[in-house]
Amino acid sequence: MIRFLGIAVSLFAFFMAQPTMAKEIFRVCADPLNPPLSDKEQMGFENKIAQLFAKELGQEVTYTWFPQRIGFLRNTLKAKDPETKTYKCDVVMGVPAGYELAATTKPYYRSTYVLVVAKGKGFDDIHSPEQLEQLPPDRKKNLKIAMFDRTPGVTWLLRHHLLKQGKTYQAMTGDLTENTAMRLEKAFAKGDINMAIVWGPIGAYLPWKHPDDFELIPLKSEKGIRFNYAISMAVRRGDKERQQQLQNLLNQKHDAILALLREYKVPLVDKEGNPL
Repeated sequence: MIRFLGIAVSLFAFFMAQPTMAKEIFRVCADPLNPPLSDKEQMGFENKIAQLFAKELGQEVTYTWFPQRIGFLRNTLKAKDPETKTYKCDVVMGVPAGYELAATTKPYYRSTYVLVVAKGKGFDDIHSPEQLEQLPPDRKKNLKIAMFDRTPGVTWLLRHHLLKQGKTYQAMTGDLTENTAMRLEKAFAKGDINMAIVWGPIGAYLPWKHPDDFELIPLKSEKGIRFNYAISMAVRRGDKERQQQLQNLLNQKHDAILALLREYKVPLVDKEGNPL
């Protein structure tokens, strides 16, 4: 009888431990090569925020890696492991607020597109985007501004009569060896460009990695051109418990997250797009 009770207690403890063990892992869906947001070395600011949350929860961070392009959610957040039949991961650290394909938290930061200016290339006096249009022709002809297809930067250059100074790059190339920020880094180094219009957190990679070589100038939304967006975290639709858990963590760690974003040079703006 005593032996039977011992076995029963052991089995009870085992089965009770199973859900707890699953909850001891903070499972993130992320791009393996998307600095300064995320990478496999876990050096991006989204990686650092994930570590911050996991520490608060007493959990370990694990990743399901997939390039953050078309099919990202289908292959990560919404995908199940064929053997265990469980979802591969539970949290996406950064999506547009109100993203319709997932359940999102309230925004935890807002950023904007920026004009990246390489220092020491003859344009150190440029500190606002409006100055570009006012440049004399002999200086304007030396502008080489990287712009990405299907982004508001192209529309802005067209509206401000600077499209001839633009150099077009593909927003999504399918190249798994480098992301947009890394491509810009190479293009600047080779002298192919001396400026770029790019999403702020991506552009932040340049002054983060080369603090003395670049200036980020925030772009303000205009009529018909939106530059600033709010960013949230995402979970699967219906996963209300995890959604609320993330929201609680975002509230508790607000100041620490803000400090991390500033450390990574991410340009932050308020709801009206004004720099913070």
